Amino acid sequence: MSERITIIDFVNRYADKYQNDTFLREKVDGVWTETSFIKTRDEGKVLAAGFMALGLAKGEKVSLIAEARPAWVITELGILFAGGVNVPLSYKLESDYDLSFRINHSDSRFVVASEMEIAKIRRVIGQCPAIEKVIVMDDIELQEGEMSIKTLREMGAKYMEEHPGAVEERMASVGPDDYANISYTSGTTADPKGILLTHRNYTANVEQGASVINIERGEIMLIILPMDHCFAHVAGFYTMMSYGGSIATVPGKTPTAQLRNIIPTMQEIHPNVMLTVPAISRTFKKAIESGIKKKGKTTEKLYNFALKNAIAYNKEYYNRGGFFQLWRKPLMALFDKLIFSKVRETFGGKMRFCVGGGALLDIDLQRYFCAIGMPTFQGYGLSEATPIICSNAPGHARFGSSGRIVRPMECIICDDEGKVLPNGETGEIVVKGENVMAGYWKNPEATAQTIVDGWLHTGDRGYICKEDPDYLYVTGRFKSLLISSDGEKYSPEGFEDNLAVVSKYIDNVILHNNQSPYTIVLVVPNKDALRAAAPDNKEAQLALIQKDIDSYRKGGAHAGQFPEKWLPAAVVVCEEPWSEANGLVNSTAKVVRGKVEKYFEKRIEYAYTPEGKQLVNPQNLKALD
Repeated sequence: MSERITIIDFVNRYADKYQNDTFLREKVDGVWTETSFIKTRDEGKVLAAGFMALGLAKGEKVSLIAEARPAWVITELGILFAGGVNVPLSYKLESDYDLSFRINHSDSRFVVASEMEIAKIRRVIGQCPAIEKVIVMDDIELQEGEMSIKTLREMGAKYMEEHPGAVEERMASVGPDDYANISYTSGTTADPKGILLTHRNYTANVEQGASVINIERGEIMLIILPMDHCFAHVAGFYTMMSYGGSIATVPGKTPTAQLRNIIPTMQEIHPNVMLTVPAISRTFKKAIESGIKKKGKTTEKLYNFALKNAIAYNKEYYNRGGFFQLWRKPLMALFDKLIFSKVRETFGGKMRFCVGGGALLDIDLQRYFCAIGMPTFQGYGLSEATPIICSNAPGHARFGSSGRIVRPMECIICDDEGKVLPNGETGEIVVKGENVMAGYWKNPEATAQTIVDGWLHTGDRGYICKEDPDYLYVTGRFKSLLISSDGEKYSPEGFEDNLAVVSKYIDNVILHNNQSPYTIVLVVPNKDALRAAAPDNKEAQLALIQKDIDSYRKGGAHAGQFPEKWLPAAVVVCEEPWSEANGLVNSTAKVVRGKVEKYFEKRIEYAYTPEGKQLVNPQNLKALD
């Protein structure tokens, strides 16, 4: 067993090791600023002293809501150094109830918010009687009950002068089994559950992650995912800290501005690694293809030929190359110089690999990015496991798998009765290790259902590779299984993810079947692409959507990938996109199936009528307006 250290021990270890190396990068007023490892730790100590001056006792909670930025990292360290527990709130939460529930349920004494998020907190603060002070990260006009983080720092500096050694004493009092974080689930069907993560959960998972992912000292990770999720915590800044790497964040005063600034930021800082989600990967791919198309038919043909050649050479990655593929290598080198290197320059030119989390990453998308020299690998985890369970990475990857299982950690597959299944058979993924959460805050019933004899029941389906048991294949969520009219259960996620990648006319998709006469598909159309292909002709636009769906049937370009009996018999074209704003997509850009089905309940009912089953129906036509 590795040494059981706290996050505090962890930060001290690497601040001492890497000292003046850059750890945090941020663009402020048009200029990139850098914060060293030592300064990151020292600023965290000053904030810790400030929290202690406010009266924060060991084990008490502080809610934190802000976009990804260095101040987020330093504030969390301040809370942890003071012996407190961070309650990270997603900056994408919009509902007053969602915010107030988390603040109140966690028993938070204080809230820290950025300028971007302070309006939300001001809206709900009257519903949070336990909050004693709201601390604002930015220099704005304050209201009653608020103070600036600058003032908190000043209080901290004074406290350290008046109480020398008090902060270090508090830091030393924190143990590996003390809580570090309460991370709330999305709460799709009921109130969200607060996932209790300890200091050792975090440090153990960083150690486990090192068994599958390798980073070089000085490499840069661009953080584009919310920092409230432990994926960004562990695979992001704590992992980069352990390797002596740095993290950079995307500038922007709004989520939309940040999204717009991702590629310009990549061109400026030249990142080496990035955490992503399928939705962002699909956006990148479509942007690349759009750029290639604009260069003309000759370039497009050359690009497609080069892509086909590289995909053929890479095969399933683990078996790439080989004697009979040697003839392709000179072609790959030539095409890489002429085409793919130019594509990579759009993304900074130094991207070594990306790791995808959240929803499953379509295998064709993995093949595509590997072909252009910017590999994007599938990983898998969940917050209850802090979160990394397995991951593909350069040097060891199997397309279609979720990657190599982290060590030390036990992973088994169980049937519905809890019996362990042999490798190759599909069942529930169950894991045991120091990364498994302490439980759900104030919810012993849910804890007992999820953790049995130290084993975390993930609620996800998958199997361990028979040929190489180091690899795990995730096939979907138990909760997302569809049930056909004859009672057969099947996972829709493979088809959903594949169609969203293959079709330029469809941005998002889910299948629906709850023991219904047939399966239907809900799609978010790419209206711009449809209008460009079939201007002023909605029936032709619908036909283009149907054509891409039918490509998975016998004789189609993608036939045989999925059983035809699972394919949809009716299409529901949704009139509005699925987004965080309407609650249909969560903070990691993953579609929340239950909420989509509830939101479009009437449209789903209509699809099971004779008129609604027809592709060209009044509601589908209206949705294309």
